[in-house]
Amino acid sequence: MNGPQAPEGIDPKGIERWFLEHVEDVTLPLLFERISGGRSNLTFGVADAEGRRWVLRRPPLHSTLPSAHDMEREHRIQAALAVTPVPVPMMSGHCADESVSGAEFYVMERVDGLVVRDRASAVPLDESARRVASHDLIDILVALHNVDPDEVGLGDLARRDAYIERQLKRWHGQWTAQKTRDLPAMDEAHRLLAERVPPQGPARIVHGDYRLDNVLLSNTGKVRAVLDWELCTLGDPLADVGMLLVYWSEAEDTVDPLGDSATREPGFATRAELVDRYRAGTGIQADLDFYVAFAYWRLAAILEGVYARHIAGAYGEVDEEVQRYGEVVEALAAEAHCLLVR
Repeated sequence: MNGPQAPEGIDPKGIERWFLEHVEDVTLPLLFERISGGRSNLTFGVADAEGRRWVLRRPPLHSTLPSAHDMEREHRIQAALAVTPVPVPMMSGHCADESVSGAEFYVMERVDGLVVRDRASAVPLDESARRVASHDLIDILVALHNVDPDEVGLGDLARRDAYIERQLKRWHGQWTAQKTRDLPAMDEAHRLLAERVPPQGPARIVHGDYRLDNVLLSNTGKVRAVLDWELCTLGDPLADVGMLLVYWSEAEDTVDPLGDSATREPGFATRAELVDRYRAGTGIQADLDFYVAFAYWRLAAILEGVYARHIAGAYGEVDEEVQRYGEVVEALAAEAHCLLVR
């Protein structure tokens, strides 16, 4: 934690006043740190004078799209899931008053755990723990997709019909609004996806960005908390499976969205094993090729937005990883197009 100088995006005095009114057992002063990771909404660690710790989430500093960074929605989803088998941090509160710290935000408990993103971060897990993580990740996804949205108060989170069509419209619109150059593969993939939307079953809770590095793991590989719910909605659960498979790179892959994915290391399950376990848990046997192509295309649109916002300075300093996003977007668009025309 840093000293009196708070990170950009944090008003220490305003947030301290809010904590005193809304969070139990707080001893001032509060210290703040920008937590690494998080390519859209900003994530900060908060600690009080007694060492108690929380996490604060807020939108980017500027250059946001309407409805793209809804803090109340994120808070609501995780609070609702607290009564389900899906592990989420305990919510402390949501602040809609932008005068407190320049933007709305919410606060939750800080869960200890490993974020496993690249090969180096996978080192603390032995091969047995990596296998556990692979299986637990799928089992929790099955549990999420088995949650009845109405039973947890999320039945009105979003429309339930035409999920894929709505996603295609949304992300094509955001691509058009934020693209930094023209990519014919993106436009052609969008056209082919729109023509081939499969029949969709009952709408379930869809995380929207479900992958290994959006969970916190114990040293034995168990998932301690699922994070980053900003893209969560109601829709076709197979979209989550497609996205997970796109991020789950294997040793021989030429396209790796993360650049050096941890899942290339020995011990992690193969994509085929993940699919088999998900099908066994849900009974869903649908072909997944469309959903993988859709995930490649959608991720390209998402990363283009992140890339554009970084160029505009919405996250402060631009790190080296984001500098390569332009090339990653092109590779993802090409992969989506190839899957659709093969």
